[in-house]
Amino acid sequence: MTARRARPAEAVGSGILLSRITGLVRDISVAAFLGTQFAADAYWAAIKIPNIIRNLLGEGTLSASFVPVYSESLADPDVSAEDSRRLARSVLGGVAIIALLLSALGVIFAPWITGILLAASDEPTRDLTTKLVRILFPMSGVLIIGAWFLGVLNTHGRFFLPFAAPAIWNLSQVAGLLLAARMGSDRLAEALAWSALIGAVLQVGIQIPRALELSRVRRPGIELSHEPVRRVARNTLPVISSQGVLQISSLVDIMLASLAGAGAMAALGYSQRLAYLPISLFGMSVAAAALPAMSRDPDPAALRERLVNGWFQILFFVLPASLVLLLFGDLAVRLVYQRGEFGHDSTSLVAAVLAAYALGLVAASSIKLFAAGFHAMQDTATPMRVAVVSVGVGVTTSLALTIGMRRAGLGSYSATGIALGSAVGSWTNLALLWFLLGRKLDRVFPPSALRSVLRLGAAAAAAVVAASAVRHLLEPRLPWPGFAGSAALLGAVLLAGGAVYLAIARRPPSLGSPPGLDAGS
Repeated sequence: MTARRARPAEAVGSGILLSRITGLVRDISVAAFLGTQFAADAYWAAIKIPNIIRNLLGEGTLSASFVPVYSESLADPDVSAEDSRRLARSVLGGVAIIALLLSALGVIFAPWITGILLAASDEPTRDLTTKLVRILFPMSGVLIIGAWFLGVLNTHGRFFLPFAAPAIWNLSQVAGLLLAARMGSDRLAEALAWSALIGAVLQVGIQIPRALELSRVRRPGIELSHEPVRRVARNTLPVISSQGVLQISSLVDIMLASLAGAGAMAALGYSQRLAYLPISLFGMSVAAAALPAMSRDPDPAALRERLVNGWFQILFFVLPASLVLLLFGDLAVRLVYQRGEFGHDSTSLVAAVLAAYALGLVAASSIKLFAAGFHAMQDTATPMRVAVVSVGVGVTTSLALTIGMRRAGLGSYSATGIALGSAVGSWTNLALLWFLLGRKLDRVFPPSALRSVLRLGAAAAAAVVAASAVRHLLEPRLPWPGFAGSAALLGAVLLAGGAVYLAIARRPPSLGSPPGLDAGS
């Protein structure tokens, strides 16, 4: 008897969980050695700047433009295996050329890029950031090419490997940081950047054999005359435009963080890592698993069912996670980061920014799923237009709040304005996608879904009360200081709140189930 093969969302979630656990180990190491000092600001800025080209052309873009066309070609009996291979081969060739070109340009123009984005920072921070950016632009180029391997593997139903592979990238950085520290090097940030580049090569390399075997691609090449290739190109332009709009928000975040003061960029980086954990585990896993299936069967009724079921899976897990980070984020930050160079002041700053990010977690986790509904219908223009509006709203909010808080004398804590603007932009994006999908599909959610949402809300509220009571009771009486006390307190809070939440909510609903949460997911 053969073992049951993991469902796509489970495989994606398992892979992401592994990569996020190792990512947490990496972030703990970075925090312990760099804290929120200028080297940490430089590192987090240098990671974000090259990631702009990765976000333009990486996993999200290929998932939206290449995966639907490739999935369709594999499922269509009238399309030959050779035509599918030509499509995959041409997309790989195009991605490789663009990634290499943009990486080279990033290395050449790094001083000008950092000079503009970090104009408000001091000279040592700008100089170090420039060195790191020149190392990390090639890393982003490698990871862009790796997005093709992820797209091929996902389309062929192989989900775990591409989503677990970033664990190698994370562990490479941990190893590099520890090795440099053991050798007594004071250039830890540079060692961290070099190990990130090495880790990217290893991350992509482990996926190459299986992806080439499944796609039957032997080497990259470009055939622009091939109609499916032209269709991918047409689909790509709106997605790149959409991603480009989103990158405006990232650029503004970097500029505002440099204005907020020392430690603000590092605080954004550390808090984003914790905030994005539920987004990655639940939002990305559900959306990534749903897109190939929705692309093969874009019938409105089937799309509606997958969207509703996927969203309730996201809401079931992300709603309580967002409340934990909002109300008990200081415990999480203290447990995860507070050691070495990362002291109590750093904990307070990061916890404040994390609470602001938590307000937008449900929306941020849901956006990819609802955008995937449009992508499955090969409509990439609508999510782009929605992104333009939502980024405009988010950036305007971030600017107003951050500058206002800076003028009020809040210093680095004005970085919470950046996170609040991000939350406002995420909710705007989700609301518009929801409304426009409803018009395309007649409706997205049946009226009975409101009862399920209310029960989840009631379960979350009761969990907060229980968790808060346990913290109030135990915190003054804990006999263990430091890590042990933080771990015991956070564990007790999560156990109490989780038990109450599960007792009331039980499980996420699914479309066509009886009202309430009694139905299986």
